[in-house]
Amino acid sequence: MEDIFVARLMSSDVYTVGPDTLVEDAATAMLERDIGSVVVVNESNRICGILTGTDFVKIVSERKPKDQTPVSRYMTEDVVTGSAQDTVHEMAELMTDHGFQHVPIVDETEGVIGMLSTTDLTAYLSRQDQPAGLAAGGEE
Repeated sequence: MEDIFVARLMSSDVYTVGPDTLVEDAATAMLERDIGSVVVVNESNRICGILTGTDFVKIVSERKPKDQTPVSRYMTEDVVTGSAQDTVHEMAELMTDHGFQHVPIVDETEGVIGMLSTTDLTAYLSRQDQPAGLAAGGEE
């Protein structure tokens, strides 16, 4: 299988929030957009953290989803990121090794530019594993 760059698979419509965004607002945005994470960025679009569905499990289990709780209280701060020039193989290995479902894709000058998810990788692999005739749109 030919390895391609992350730029071809990542979602570029990343939903971002500021560190002071309320947890409740982040949860609402995730549900409305059917997404599994929000990236927390500063005013310069530099990543500060990530808040995922897994984090919400922790919030609920602690029974502390109080009104006016900022995402900075629950976000993961030491975020592992990738670049658009990383290969899919490298990113799949990183995600598997760390148990990540989402990896923000960043650029040195632009900040956050995308998100690579396990769903993106699964879609890519499902297209790669089709018989040659079906992958090209033909019938076998």
